[in-house]
Amino acid sequence: MRLIEIRLLDGPNVYRLEPAVKIEVAVGRRRSWYGQRVPARHALVRLGATVPAAAWPDPVAGLVAWARRLRAEHAEGTSGVRVHRSSDPGHWIVSFPWQGAERARAIAEAALALSERNVSPARRARLTGTQERALARWRERIAAARATPPGWIRTADLRVPIVSISGTNGKSTVTRLITHILLTAGRHVGTTTSDGVLVDERMVDPGDWTGPGGAGQVLARDDVDVAVLETARGGIVLRGVGYESNDASVLTNVSSDHLDLQGIHTLPELAEVKATICRITKPDGWVVLNGDDPFVAETARRVRARVAFFSVVPGGSRTVRRHASRGGRAYLVSEGRLVELDGGQSRSIVAVADVPIAIAGLARHNVGNALAAAGAARALGASIEEVRDGLVDFRPSSERSPGRLNLFRVGASVVIVDFAHNEAGVSAVLDVAEGIAGGAGGGGRATPITMIIGTAGDRPDDTLRGVGRIAGQRVQRIAIKETLKYLRGRSRESMVGELLAGVRAAQFPTSSIPVYETESEALDGELSRDGSTAPASGLSRVLVLMCHEEREEVFRLLDRLGARPVDLASELSELVPPRHGRPAS
Repeated sequence: MRLIEIRLLDGPNVYRLEPAVKIEVAVGRRRSWYGQRVPARHALVRLGATVPAAAWPDPVAGLVAWARRLRAEHAEGTSGVRVHRSSDPGHWIVSFPWQGAERARAIAEAALALSERNVSPARRARLTGTQERALARWRERIAAARATPPGWIRTADLRVPIVSISGTNGKSTVTRLITHILLTAGRHVGTTTSDGVLVDERMVDPGDWTGPGGAGQVLARDDVDVAVLETARGGIVLRGVGYESNDASVLTNVSSDHLDLQGIHTLPELAEVKATICRITKPDGWVVLNGDDPFVAETARRVRARVAFFSVVPGGSRTVRRHASRGGRAYLVSEGRLVELDGGQSRSIVAVADVPIAIAGLARHNVGNALAAAGAARALGASIEEVRDGLVDFRPSSERSPGRLNLFRVGASVVIVDFAHNEAGVSAVLDVAEGIAGGAGGGGRATPITMIIGTAGDRPDDTLRGVGRIAGQRVQRIAIKETLKYLRGRSRESMVGELLAGVRAAQFPTSSIPVYETESEALDGELSRDGSTAPASGLSRVLVLMCHEEREEVFRLLDRLGARPVDLASELSELVPPRHGRPAS
């Protein structure tokens, strides 16, 4: 038996909805995970499911027995030790609740050490002198350990309602939309995002605050009356959620991203982790789920709260139609309008064409984000009118929604700056680019699209190749930009090589693809190569930049080049003529 890690989770997590000790061990020979991202039913692993004792390997059974005994002896509880499977071959997880951090960790270390030495956990077992001395040393260490309580915020101590947002793509945009709707409605809103902590859309602490630390900052403030908390996978896996419950939650979607990290390899496993925020939603609260995503929709079976689905499928997906026919709440697009169905009644919210972030329906993913935000805002008491006002007033600008579908005019070109960081994000931003390119070309002639690709190194090979493949299938020119600050264990050569492998898989020639060291260098080089920074009457190119590490530098470069944000209210008809302006409905 080999130790993989001992981790203290400070709040709700995939294994239990309370602070938990996680002991991960490997039994047997070393093997690597190999399987399908969407496994067949017989290969599906439920991370949070409890494995019955009859299926435990002997080393794991010994570890469990010692954990139970030592917890009972040292005021850490007498029950609650569970065993879980991992999809990593031979990996097992033992979890139990904890009350004192240092004491609980010492118990976990002692249980592991004693079971590894085959010391019997039976109370009447006859131990050797060496074993007796080892047990005594561990007992002394546990007794001397401090017992710092978990720092999670209990429901009884919450002062403001909370809405939690998670998912692979769109969670930052949905978080910003909900914030804007509630702020427009007169609420004082504390927000956490991957950009920082904001109060009433004003940045107060930059940085990625999507974990429990950011939530704690907002919930400790006395100048907010509602908390809108983006909640990322990393925080849930590494520390747990920072509070016991929320009043509403949103799960946007689940797609290939951050896989093969912390033992999460498949999409169902990723969905299960992210769904932790839905499992802690209060019974009288609302869980807002993407009814078009089967992994997200499945979450409805495992929550205590009321469920609302959203769907961008015309008329609603099958799941959403069935839910609505039973009187359930749903948000969908009907006849070009965002609509709420509830208890058999239909309420029109707003026309898709009047929602700037939807870009006349071209940004299909943002239509879904608007529906999700509408559901969450309604769950927190916003009226239909307040939702409409907030959606109509929200612009995807570099100030309000930085790096999320920001559109600029640079001479004869349109530049799209987007955080697209995986296959789903690349597909979504290219839907918009293709709509603009096709609409602005006129006469059936599409304007060429250049895409600058690159992302962080903590993506598996298949995701990196997928990014390159999608670009190779859909654009006319490709450039690669490196993200040297986000290699995260990969070499530069590996990053570029996997992206190029994906491009080649699309039968796109790679010999002339330039590789730039930075994002700003890539954007400057690609805008300059064909003179597209010079003014022109027509649109010469649509250029898409996957922007991750140099957002501020990119915005400053655009400013120096005389770029101006596209005014979606006045220029939309020029970029997206009526034939492209009809939303899917």
